[in-house]
Amino acid sequence: MDWNFQSAEELGAALRAGEVTSVELTDEAIARIERDDKVINAICVPDFDRARGAARRADEARARGEDRPLLGIPVTVKESYNIAGLPTTWGMPEYKDYVPAEDAIQVSRLRAAGAVVLGKTNVPLMLKDWQSYNEIYGTTNNPWDLGRTPGGSSGGSAAALASGFGALSIGSDLVGSLRTPAHFCGIYAHKPTFGLVATRGMVPPPAQALPSDRDLAVVGPMARTARDLTLLLDVMAGPDPLTLGVAFDVALPAARHRELRDFRVLVLDGHPLIPTGSAVRAAVNRVADALAADGARVERHSPLLPDLTEAAMIYTQLTVSDVAAHYPVQIYEQLRTAAAGLEADDQGRDAEWLRGTVFSHRDWIEANNRRELHRRGWRRLFAEFDVVVCPITPTPAFPHDHNPDFGERRMDIDGVGYPYGDHFVWAGVPTMPGLPATAIPAGRSPEGLPVGVQLIGPMFEDRTPLRLAELLEQKIGGFQAISP
Repeated sequence: MDWNFQSAEELGAALRAGEVTSVELTDEAIARIERDDKVINAICVPDFDRARGAARRADEARARGEDRPLLGIPVTVKESYNIAGLPTTWGMPEYKDYVPAEDAIQVSRLRAAGAVVLGKTNVPLMLKDWQSYNEIYGTTNNPWDLGRTPGGSSGGSAAALASGFGALSIGSDLVGSLRTPAHFCGIYAHKPTFGLVATRGMVPPPAQALPSDRDLAVVGPMARTARDLTLLLDVMAGPDPLTLGVAFDVALPAARHRELRDFRVLVLDGHPLIPTGSAVRAAVNRVADALAADGARVERHSPLLPDLTEAAMIYTQLTVSDVAAHYPVQIYEQLRTAAAGLEADDQGRDAEWLRGTVFSHRDWIEANNRRELHRRGWRRLFAEFDVVVCPITPTPAFPHDHNPDFGERRMDIDGVGYPYGDHFVWAGVPTMPGLPATAIPAGRSPEGLPVGVQLIGPMFEDRTPLRLAELLEQKIGGFQAISP
């Protein structure tokens, strides 16, 4: 039997039943990677020897009667997580030999749950792209079309899952870095509520692994089924014990509903700042139709929805102020000079982007207060709805474009070019207020490319969009393995 495309849940059941061993699963996964990854280039740092050792120990533990959530299941890890003994570069050539001495907290949690780590997956330089390529490890290709990107920055993980390289992976998300690759590669991913999942050790070299959360950014699970997302989130969730001084289990609220017909859903297929491509709009409508057909309450408009234009502006300001805080002094001063030269009445997105890069602490506090007002608006909306369905990006996966000048890149939406940076617009809808969002497969484009949508849920009610994802998987289908 080919185990490579089985879910983690199915693999766990087979391991418990004695139908297969972890060594067999691991050897089969490694063989597939060695056969197929030459053209995909998803696994940038293989760790096969240690994986085989971990598999042997998993089988020995099971023979002693142990059973853990991921015991013996092969997984991969995004390159940006520290793994002791393996390089962590974030794609930066100057750090190609940087090797941390300690696992990131999420890698430790994977190991404690019994997972077998096959290796690390490719990323873009500094995780700052919706593509996954760098000078050290080269370009990762989309398994559905090698001429296209698998997305970024967790593109290597998404491509690995779509190719059958392990049952699960872990990634991160600030500007759609979990959701966009899932959408482009036809898999599942979950952006957790901000602060739900500890991030220590998911840091660029040579930064110290400290128990602090970067604003807006989260780490989360990636899988080929919705139920596997929940399985992995339960392993990952919880605060950093270095912050609290003690570790404890996180009891997330149960999903609001168990049946599709009971959900109240707001469906959005248009944004005031960017058109939605026809393939993505069709996927959103497919989900909406499936919900309505099963009796769910589906609405297309609500006066309770916070203003999406203002939300995008706040998101931009918070994001760029965070990023620019790490710039070299010379570059930062150049930005300060440029921002000072802006006309006071220039309220365009480029101007606000520039102003955001040089925010004072006072500016940031004001933007954060506006974020809290939006959070209040979302709480009011989620008193009337359970989930919001909307796009992840305006288009399916696009052809590789490695132009070093992002300003010259264009995003093709049904034959019309738009600024490349506008990929961030839909990603920011749940990110700015810190809401959970589950990316699910929702069909194919006319070219046969995967198309996904995101299910946004109430803060700290991650199980609600995850449950809806599971129900929709049963209704419209989910991940499909690529035909040979």
